[in-house]
Amino acid sequence: MVRPESSSPSGQHLWADPVLKRILSTIALWSVIAATIHFLRRDGVVVLVALFAAATQWELYTLLQRVGQNPFRTLGVTLGVLLIILPYFTREYGGIVGKEGMESGMIAVTIVACCLRVMRERAGSHRLETLIATVFGIVYVPFMLFFLVRIFWLGETEVGGLMLGVWLLFASKFCDVGALLVGSLIGRHKIAPSMSPGKTWEGAIGGVIIASGMCVGLVAAFPQHFPVAFTPLISGIVAVAPAIVSIVSDLIESVLKRMAKVKDSGRTIPGIGGAFDLVDSVILAAPVAYLILRLLI
Repeated sequence: MVRPESSSPSGQHLWADPVLKRILSTIALWSVIAATIHFLRRDGVVVLVALFAAATQWELYTLLQRVGQNPFRTLGVTLGVLLIILPYFTREYGGIVGKEGMESGMIAVTIVACCLRVMRERAGSHRLETLIATVFGIVYVPFMLFFLVRIFWLGETEVGGLMLGVWLLFASKFCDVGALLVGSLIGRHKIAPSMSPGKTWEGAIGGVIIASGMCVGLVAAFPQHFPVAFTPLISGIVAVAPAIVSIVSDLIESVLKRMAKVKDSGRTIPGIGGAFDLVDSVILAAPVAYLILRLLI
């Protein structure tokens, strides 16, 4: 989640305490990802994705509750975790390698489960709102983030698939960081003042360029973990699309927080906020990146 960008020419606030906390938290989070990849490989990373998805979904439901919706938080988050865990481990260890699409069937099952629950638990005047809010949380967070898991399957090796996932994180998160830095220094023209007053066109363009460059560097540094056709140049070019979409994904969360009248979705990560603030830019970028990679690889 990109913090509000200031038009202050000095840019001195970049070194303020909240930014230092953000930097330290970012280093810690990347360290956790690297350690999980090294020691636990794909299974551990998928569990990590499921945990972040659960925390994000819970915070999304909390925001929706603040604006008058009343989703089934426990049911929705439980179904969301299963939406990520079951298709992955069933394919990996259930003898159905090569079959995809189980998550789509599970979406239908979750809608049925929510309908059955809402008919029993909620008053008639609020049943539709509860159903929509609960299903929205399931589709918007775990279903979208499952495309990150599907990216893991695109690699020629297990580590190669995980590195494609890291490539997506580079495209989305470094766009986030780049937009913060560039926007803080030279940002003048607002993208959507009514949605997120701090975000500027200068920051967005700078963020996309920085993300593209970081993706070039990633593939150049670890060419052995990427397909031969996925050259550094190709990596940088195709990173533009998920980087741009990550900005839109970021704006969606900004709208939800603005409606709920809160600054951050949570307080679990110093300098960043909540889990939703952390993964917001990845949510919509994941399916876009999956489609591009599926066409290229």
